[in-house]
Amino acid sequence: MRRSYYSRLFTIKIKELVVIDADTGIVEATDTTPWVGFQDDVVIRVADAGSKRLVDIRSKSRIGGSDLGKNAERIRRFIKELDKILES
Repeated sequence: MRRSYYSRLFTIKIKELVVIDADTGIVEATDTTPWVGFQDDVVIRVADAGSKRLVDIRSKSRIGGSDLGKNAERIRRFIKELDKILES
């Protein structure tokens, strides 16, 4: 997949793209929570599996015991955005 394709996936307001490696299908990013400024790490891996394409998404807070659902919300937004891109 091309780098521009991966960049297009991040219209979900991720604060900072760290790595886009189209050869391995890995995108790493950092997002910052607006209320306290905690940084969360986001990793997305896209892999071909025969005729299918698998997407693995991880969003993890760097500190704290609870993220108040922010990481799950971020993943849901990403999946929604990915669905829109794939439908167009």
